Amino acid sequence: MAPDRGRRRQPAALQALITSIGYKATVPAVSLNETIIMLVVLALIDVVMISNLLIMVIVGGYETFVSRMGLQGHPDQPEWLSHVNASVLKVKLATAIIGISSIHLLKTFINADNYSDRVLIAQTVIHIAFLLSAMAIAYTDKLMASAAAASAKH
Repeated sequence: MAPDRGRRRQPAALQALITSIGYKATVPAVSLNETIIMLVVLALIDVVMISNLLIMVIVGGYETFVSRMGLQGHPDQPEWLSHVNASVLKVKLATAIIGISSIHLLKTFINADNYSDRVLIAQTVIHIAFLLSAMAIAYTDKLMASAAAASAKH
């Protein structure tokens, strides 16, 4: 049987990449296009943001709840570590989760043809819930800080 010379086959590596990002097209992709590249870059950004979130939780949680690490003056000390407490950690975690959710939502909208309207609406509502939760946490933190400052004056 003669090979089909009219159609180009999709390389295995490209197929694995496309499958990993969840991209589905009506015509098989035989080379990278803008959408695939954007989805891959967003997936990489997502991995980096999740890694940073893990590091922030581990280091900040240890510094806040277990013991001070004694990194003052060290060149590798994170800027936020010098003034970390439970409130600061909550707000930083909430903003990191919003960033990760934003990347996921952007990936979904770039690849919207492969999702139902129900999924698009659900992910948008979940993202809005994250935003509202973060604003509530930040507002509560602000109220607690102003109440602590007012009680310190008296």
